[in-house]
Amino acid sequence: MDGTVDEEPGDLAQEISEGASRDGRRIAVVESLTGGLVSSDLAAASGSSEWFRGGVVAYDRTTKHGVLNVPDGPVVAEPAVRAMAENAAEMFGADVVVAVSGAGGPDPQDDQPPGTVWFAVSDHGRTDAWVKRFPGDPPDVLKATRIEALHALREHTAAAHAD
Repeated sequence: MDGTVDEEPGDLAQEISEGASRDGRRIAVVESLTGGLVSSDLAAASGSSEWFRGGVVAYDRTTKHGVLNVPDGPVVAEPAVRAMAENAAEMFGADVVVAVSGAGGPDPQDDQPPGTVWFAVSDHGRTDAWVKRFPGDPPDVLKATRIEALHALREHTAAAHAD
């Protein structure tokens, strides 16, 4: 993703809304460390009732493993976010799902340093995952994660229009 944390979440969510509405895409979110911030941004966008299928806040690892069928092992890892995105797509009947899981800090998690965040986007059955390392205190990491997740959704809704 190529955005900056200076962008406003509401503006990004509105762009996602326009793309999803235009192309009839259904979107869902699975969040861990952001605790529902991305879902809240999407729900506040105009027209969201037409395209936003919902979100899961799976903050605790037992929720990730039990509800989202994340494989045993670390949750701040690629296999975890891939499973989160893919299983949520099926659960919600969504075309595009973004999933995030990370170590917000101040302590490491799953042997990952603070600021390490895994992302995954499932788009019509194809899932891409990537990792970012954000500097700063937990609020800085949360803000950067929120913006990155919205950028990923914007990229996927814009890409649908370009096809």
